[in-house]
Amino acid sequence: MEEKKKRPVNTTITRDTSLFSQGTDNIYETVALLSKRSNQIATEMKRELHKKIEEFSSGIDTMDEIYENREQIEVVRHYEMMPKPTLKATQEYLDGELYYRNPAKEDKNMQRLEAMENEAIAEGAVEKAQN
Repeated sequence: MEEKKKRPVNTTITRDTSLFSQGTDNIYETVALLSKRSNQIATEMKRELHKKIEEFSSGIDTMDEIYENREQIEVVRHYEMMPKPTLKATQEYLDGELYYRNPAKEDKNMQRLEAMENEAIAEGAVEKAQN
């Protein structure tokens, strides 16, 4: 069976905040992550919309073109009806489709690992000296 891709709900719903802190262990970090992703989605959508509208634009604007361009109006309506970028980003996060990393946490983890390695080396040196 093919799994259908979940579409984000186009309305505001109540969310369980504990789900948002599971991946990052910090809800504020998750909110920052969602903000960055929603900005990326909004930028993509804006580029697509401008590209489609450029297809309709001509060098000269006349009153007839403004009133008769129904296709352009339909394209704009389609984008207005799409889920908001924040809702898309939230759905991606909850579905586990977002890749993210925190370099600051990675640095701390590396420092911890190096400290543990140094301790192990020092313990080994002490044992050799005692023998």
